[in-house]
Amino acid sequence: MFQFFIFLALSFSPPTEYTATLSQVRNLYIEANKSEKTCKELISLLEPFDATNNPLYYGYKAGATMIMAKHSVNPISKLSWFNKGKKMLETAIQADNKDVELRCLRFGIQSNIPSFLSYKQHLSLDKKFIIKSYPQVKDEVLRKNIVTFLTKWGQLSSEEKQLLK
Repeated sequence: MFQFFIFLALSFSPPTEYTATLSQVRNLYIEANKSEKTCKELISLLEPFDATNNPLYYGYKAGATMIMAKHSVNPISKLSWFNKGKKMLETAIQADNKDVELRCLRFGIQSNIPSFLSYKQHLSLDKKFIIKSYPQVKDEVLRKNIVTFLTKWGQLSSEEKQLLK
């Protein structure tokens, strides 16, 4: 009987093949923009995650879902992928609205999508949040990514640039 409970408990945990490091997820996310195959792999890799058990990974899954719109040919499919990912990302941010990396994901998406998709309402708020939170970010890779990305897309004032040093 005890063995049955161990088997049952193990059957509900995600397989180890689905476990990825944050570094791997970040790298795959960057590559997903260039490759539909990589984008699908990332979505599949992050399948076990949702806003409850890992909001950050769910946010990356949401971003990859939106990127699938880029790889789709059919306009209806494009919009469907985008809207699905947008809803997922907002759910992830609601689950952990203090996560700087989630806000960076949304800022990056909103900075790079066409205006007609009407998903740019958080740009200013996210930019302020990211800059304000930057001094508390301990992850050196994330710090570097924030500076690189905001320098390129954030239209930073001289004051804001100073805060990122």
